Amino acid sequence: MAELTLRAAGAARPDTVWCRYVYFRRWSEWSPQIVGVDTGAERIAPGVRGTVRSFLGLRVAFAVESVDDGHRTWSWRVRLGPVRVRLTHDVVPQGDGTRTRLRMRGPAPALAAYAPLAHLALRRLVTP
Repeated sequence: MAELTLRAAGAARPDTVWCRYVYFRRWSEWSPQIVGVDTGAERIAPGVRGTVRSFLGLRVAFAVESVDDGHRTWSWRVRLGPVRVRLTHDVVPQGDGTRTRLRMRGPAPALAAYAPLAHLALRRLVTP
């Protein structure tokens, strides 16, 4: 297993960034690879499961592991066939804006393939 950490900072307020993370309906607004999310839940919460639909027609299963609204951190596992990746996100105030971090753990080829899209999404996430 490999680990990779991505970071982005921007002028969006931390509460705005956190809101974009916690509500599934908002994911496609900032994450260009996501077309939609299929789940019975409105927001992330431990134990919530679903499927992320990508612009490539891929359907990626997920399960939310933990959410800490007070510290604005959350983690989830995603699975595409035999490939499994764990992702941990956090949102931290930085000056007048926000810094966000994504830590990924999984097979190195999967992390390398996903990193450019994930970094683009993070930059959009913290943009007002």
